[in-house]
Amino acid sequence: MPDSLPFIPLSAPHLSGNEWTYIKECLDTGWVSSVGSFVTRFEGDLARAASLPHGVATTCGTAALHVAFLIAGVKPGDEVLVSSMTFIAPVNAIRYANAVPVLVDAESRYWQMDVNQVREFLTNGCERRRDGDVYNKTSGRRVSAIVPVHILGHPVDMKALMPLAEQFGLTVIEDATEALGSTYFGQPVGGIGHMGCYSFNGNKIITTGGGGMLVTANEAWAKKARYLTTQAKDDPQEYIHHEIGYNYRLTNIQAAFGCAQMEVLPRYVERRRAINALYRAQLAAVPGLTLQGEAEGVRSNFWLTTAYIDAAKFGMTARELRQKFKDAKIEARPLWQPAHLSPAHADAFKLPCPVSEDLFANCLSLPSCSSSTDADIERVISVILHAAAH
Repeated sequence: MPDSLPFIPLSAPHLSGNEWTYIKECLDTGWVSSVGSFVTRFEGDLARAASLPHGVATTCGTAALHVAFLIAGVKPGDEVLVSSMTFIAPVNAIRYANAVPVLVDAESRYWQMDVNQVREFLTNGCERRRDGDVYNKTSGRRVSAIVPVHILGHPVDMKALMPLAEQFGLTVIEDATEALGSTYFGQPVGGIGHMGCYSFNGNKIITTGGGGMLVTANEAWAKKARYLTTQAKDDPQEYIHHEIGYNYRLTNIQAAFGCAQMEVLPRYVERRRAINALYRAQLAAVPGLTLQGEAEGVRSNFWLTTAYIDAAKFGMTARELRQKFKDAKIEARPLWQPAHLSPAHADAFKLPCPVSEDLFANCLSLPSCSSSTDADIERVISVILHAAAH
């Protein structure tokens, strides 16, 4: 491979708007910490993007999830249903609330939380007691919330999930950290459940370097979230605190970064969709390679275009193909180890997760940067075609 060829990243930050201008304004005015006009503006931008009235900026997406559990009334020892096929953050956040994850499998078509398995667990694996709450028959623990994780930008089947949650009295907290800009039957992902959480880590579709956001229609919850994320100050002059709070507030300088990124979000979504279409057009005939689909009513941001590799038909495993990419100076990665296999969550309540295990073994995410050129994507495609031919 010629040394002159540039490295192609999986999903790098794309800075193409007013980032320098807005951050310079923070530096010029001295408003660089956790108070400032850009924090308020960024919260409004995200709330509008979710078609909701309230946004609360946080230090990261995991912090937003943690606070969401506290606001939702998740108590120590409760169980919370969550996707097993996910980056570990939402499962960890459940632990921060001293609750226990119930790890749910993915469905095989779009790789999202298996709502049928959720239905089976709640209907046959749980019971409603006299207090009106739902309890796991096996563990005896109360079940209090569901966290659908919209992996890779594609939404969970929320039309099926929300009535289930209502039937069993459970709060739905969407982990939309990968799905900003995606829609589900015209509704913004993250704005469908009772609360939604976003991440602005460097690899997300927009970034603030770090950072997160909680969005909700519930004004009281938004107020409580802002209270908890600013150290629960009851009297900031006398330093009176009636509850344990958290140092979870996003800085003004990061929010300025985010405001600039939100201005170009529609363009970034269109570019990632165009990249996905390019992959789809040129890889359709490759034996043993299947790209993640897009369900009816869904408009995915295609945060990461991801391929399922059937080694018997393709001629090599997903991880062998990953090595070919590495040799070609191209970044690709497998999906996350499912949480039910993680030693960190060995004592979680685990439903059978064969699909998640299959996806972990056989999927590979491909470069999907909104800053990538068609020539970059053609280089990725050429590696795949060459590998498939040999």
